[in-house]
Amino acid sequence: MHGDKEILAIIPARGGSKSVPRKNIKLLGGKPLIAYAIQEAAKSKYINRCIVSTEDQEIADISLKFGAEVPTLRPRELAEDHVKDLPVFQHLLSWLADNENYRPDFVVHLRPTAPLRTVEHIDKGIEILMSSPDTDAVRSVCPAAQHPLKMWRVDDGKLVSYVPSSVYGIEEAYNHPRQKLPPAYIQNGSVDVIRTSVILEQNSMSGKNIKALVMEESESVNIDSPMDWAMAEILIKHRK
Repeated sequence: MHGDKEILAIIPARGGSKSVPRKNIKLLGGKPLIAYAIQEAAKSKYINRCIVSTEDQEIADISLKFGAEVPTLRPRELAEDHVKDLPVFQHLLSWLADNENYRPDFVVHLRPTAPLRTVEHIDKGIEILMSSPDTDAVRSVCPAAQHPLKMWRVDDGKLVSYVPSSVYGIEEAYNHPRQKLPPAYIQNGSVDVIRTSVILEQNSMSGKNIKALVMEESESVNIDSPMDWAMAEILIKHRK
C-alpha cells in the first residue's frame, strides 16, 4: 500500500570516514552498517524505492547485494568532508528527473549511522507528513541528554547563561532539577521525511515547518566515534 504518494528513500554513504574508517560497510553485529538502513526501508509499506548515494564502488556493490538501488555514482566533489546533505540530495533528485523522468513526492533521508531505527519509526514519520499538508518535513528527535537551560557560554572568564532567563521566565534555571524544566529534545539523525519540493525549490533539507517524530534515547545511537560504535554493538546485541 503506497497511498497516492511516490516515496523515495535516500541513504547517503560516502567512502571517506575519519573517526571510524570505512564505517558504512564495517560489520556491526555481523552485517555491514549500511545494511540496517536498507533492510528497514525495504520493510516499509510506503517506500517505493530505496537508493544509496555514494561515490565508492565497494559501498555500491554491498548496497546492491542488500537490495538497494545505485543507479549512478555520486560525483567525487560531492563526497568531500565539508559537503552538506543538500547538494547531495539535489544531485540525485536531478539525475533521476533527467535520466528516468522520476520525481518522488517525499524523500526519506536515512543515515546509515543510525542502525537502531526500525521500519516502525520510518512509517510513523511518513504518516505524520502525509497527514499534515502544511508541514515541510518530519524530523526524528529524542530527549536531550543535557538540558539547554543548564548550558553556559564563557564571557571574559565569567559564566553567562546560554539561554537568557527572559526566554522562559525561569530565574536561575541552571539551579533547578531538570524534571522541573520544560522538556528539551535533540535531533538524533535517524529519520527525516521531507517534501521533495522543499529540497528542490526551497533549497532546504527541512523547510520552516517541521514536525517531530519522538524516539527513545535507547533507540537513538548515531555513530560518529569509536565510542558510539561500541555502544551500538551493545544495544544491537541486547535487541537480539
